Parts: sequence; structure tokens; C-alpha cells
Amino acid sequence: MVDAWMLDVPGERVVVREPVPADEAPLLALFEACEDWFVAATGLPSAPGDVQSLFYALPEGARPEDKVLLVVERGGVVTGLVDAVRDHPEPGAVSVGMFLLAPWARGRGLGRAVAGALLARAEGVSRVRATVPPGWRPGERFLEGLGFVLEEESAVGAEVGNRRAGPRERGVRRAELRVGRG
Repeated sequence: MVDAWMLDVPGERVVVREPVPADEAPLLALFEACEDWFVAATGLPSAPGDVQSLFYALPEGARPEDKVLLVVERGGVVTGLVDAVRDHPEPGAVSVGMFLLAPWARGRGLGRAVAGALLARAEGVSRVRATVPPGWRPGERFLEGLGFVLEEESAVGAEVGNRRAGPRERGVRRAELRVGRG
């Protein structure tokens, strides 16, 4: 499990680390700032319970010990969050439930740097699966830029990342990245 590590982003101090109890308020602020993503993904803005549910939300068949939550901190400010499950839906796969960056941190290469560092540290991973709200171009472009192959929109009510879809959610676009080791 990753405790904390510095990320090499020119001119910025970026730390990726596991969350601590004191992160609840900064994560609430991050979720509020990312209303565009929540509305695109769920049809509603985030609610206070969304932060708390991060710690126990798992897709069916996943083990709690395989859950990974990472906070991205830029200049001492919580700027992003990664929610993933190792070895799901099969050994060697990683399912990303959420890869969220504050709007003011997007489009600057930070997401790409975090994703690249996580992939470089991933041992035994053969594929990464993610989802994106259909038509949410920032997420689609991000995944495509990392080399993910996007599928067509899935049926409404399908599993969404690490949770079940809510009543206002449309389907999702699944994406997959095959990780080559060689």
C-alpha cells in the first residue's frame, strides 16, 4: 500500500498520499468544487455523505483490503482524489471508481502525471478499467490521452465504478487500458 510520495511536476509541490481523518473537510470542498463532474456522473451535485461513502463503497465481489484511496495535494491543498480497487473484476485488473481533480487543476498535466506515476508503480497490473459519464468530454479526452479505449454507452442501471448507479444516472462509457510489461 502506498503511504505518501512526491510527484515530479515542474514548479509545483505535489504529494500523493492516503487520506487521513483531517481530510474530510478538504474532500467535501473538493467535491463541491467538482459539481460539474457529479452532475454529469450522477445527475445531482455531491452530498456530504459522498465523502464518507468513499471509504466503504465497493463493487460486488471486491475485497475491502483491495480498496485504494489516494489524495492528491498540490501546494498543501487537497486538489484531487483517486478511488480504485485492485484485482477487480479479476486478478491483475484495477477498477478506477473515481479520478477527480479540482476544476482549477485540470488541463495542466497534473492528472496525466498522477496517472503515469500510479501506472509506473503498479506491479502485476495487466489492465485498468474506468468509466466516464457519456458525453463528458473532459473525462473522455483525459482517458483517450492516456491510451484508454472507450466503449459505447452501457445500459442505465449498470454498475458504475465502485458503486451501483443512482436513479438519475444515465449509462456510462467504460474504458480499458491494457498495461504492457516488457
